[in-house]
Amino acid sequence: MRSRRLIPLTGDWAAKRAGFVWDWPKHFNIAQACCDDWAAAHPDQIAVTEVTENGSQDWTYAALKDASDRLATAFAASGVMQGDRVAVLLSQSAAVPIVHFAAMKLGAIALPLFTLFGGDALLYRLADSGAKLVVTDGESLPKILNIAAELTDLKSIFCTDPIPDAKHLWTEIAAHSPLAAHVDTLAEDPAVMIYTSGTTGPPKGVLHAHRFLFGHLPSMELTHEGFPQAGDKGWTPADWAWIGGLMDMAMPCLYYGVPLVAHRMRKFEAGAAYALIAAHGIRNLFLPPTALKLMRGTAVPAGVNIRSISSGGESLGAEMLRWGQTALGAPINELYGQTECNLCISQVAGMMVVKPGSMGQALPGFEVAIMDERGRGCAVDEIGEICIRKGAASMFLRYWNQPDKTAAAFGDDWLRTGDLGSQDARGYFTFSAREDDVITSAGYRIGPTEIENCLMGDADVVMAACVGVPDALRTEIVRAFVVLRTGASEEGAAKRLIDRVKTRISPHVAPRDVVFVDTLPMTATGKVIRRDLRAL
Repeated sequence: MRSRRLIPLTGDWAAKRAGFVWDWPKHFNIAQACCDDWAAAHPDQIAVTEVTENGSQDWTYAALKDASDRLATAFAASGVMQGDRVAVLLSQSAAVPIVHFAAMKLGAIALPLFTLFGGDALLYRLADSGAKLVVTDGESLPKILNIAAELTDLKSIFCTDPIPDAKHLWTEIAAHSPLAAHVDTLAEDPAVMIYTSGTTGPPKGVLHAHRFLFGHLPSMELTHEGFPQAGDKGWTPADWAWIGGLMDMAMPCLYYGVPLVAHRMRKFEAGAAYALIAAHGIRNLFLPPTALKLMRGTAVPAGVNIRSISSGGESLGAEMLRWGQTALGAPINELYGQTECNLCISQVAGMMVVKPGSMGQALPGFEVAIMDERGRGCAVDEIGEICIRKGAASMFLRYWNQPDKTAAAFGDDWLRTGDLGSQDARGYFTFSAREDDVITSAGYRIGPTEIENCLMGDADVVMAACVGVPDALRTEIVRAFVVLRTGASEEGAAKRLIDRVKTRISPHVAPRDVVFVDTLPMTATGKVIRRDLRAL
């Protein structure tokens, strides 16, 4: 199969941006590109290595194609048609791409859901989406059965474990013949719907077309330093129900023919992650900031040979970036994107001077600007809203059943992200805060990210989050919530941390107080839920 690279290996950063034009075919299907094309050209090539406590199992592209073809027939027999939603409530495993591909081959819409979701969260998403079919495992099945009576659109439940209350996934695959003909989808047809994490309000269903796979490829090729290369192998501890886990690593690996490791971690443990990386020769990683912070506190064992790392979701500070280069031997390239339009900005250590604290520059194919509330461009270094011009491949189609919110998200030809940031004279973007996270203190608008990065530079700090709390004099003051490393003393730590921010950033942004906690409230995607901290 010929190279699928979008970005040429030669040329400097300016040339890569200037010479790039989106060019996706009119007819396109993610399942065809990430599975069936490889099965035709290299049927015995390893696509997925599934690692469990009982060992590992390799899945070839031919095996993935056969299983997804048969499952598509089973789905059709259960009434799934083009445009229907198929929910995927599964942890990392080979079953996840099989279910996605089976749905896509019918022209249906895959709906990834976190296994950590409780009944209320699942009820909201399944009812709002009108999902017709759910695929889950024995552990999560009771949650579905408890709410099934309230889901009027739900017609079938498939389970990876043989349980009488649901159709057994693997038995259904074995019992059905391969799908006679796949639906001929357009690149603009819906393929995946991912719900926002709900940090700023009720979750919204973000509907994406098949073309949105292409939108993730410039970042994959550049932030992973010339990806793909011989010997590359990918893994992320991020759940594949999150756009970061699914589209920042899993699907691009399958698209490029790079082996993908699937391994469920019930709770992220740095030592176990290092052991997995060493044992399976993993070279390419997407690591959320929380995972990196935990890995930083654990010695890197022998046998770890990492080539590239990307990270996104929360900003990293200079100390974390230096640690990655020195301890892991690979640059950590930070990413910025949203569920609505992913991977539009990045640091690329091999192509640009890394500016710690910034997100990097706009990737090829993306036009990003900082705008004020009237939609006018902001001055250099002025804080405004991060906006992305429509037309990028990873731009969403619409919010599910919410036309008013879809219209509000787009100002003329720009997606208004709701994130605040600035752009310097060299084109580097720096994230400030979500609009709802901005702290207003004594007339200053303060973003928490820079303060949190500064606090994270202290050797005893594992995690930190800052919020504004009401203050009669200043409107709000900055309060820091800090998780210390095991064994670290709280005595004198608060003053030390406040002084650190005063001297390294500015006295006006320094926390007025520090609250030490055992954990921080997190979304399933590893983002701090600041509204929960404010409620404290």
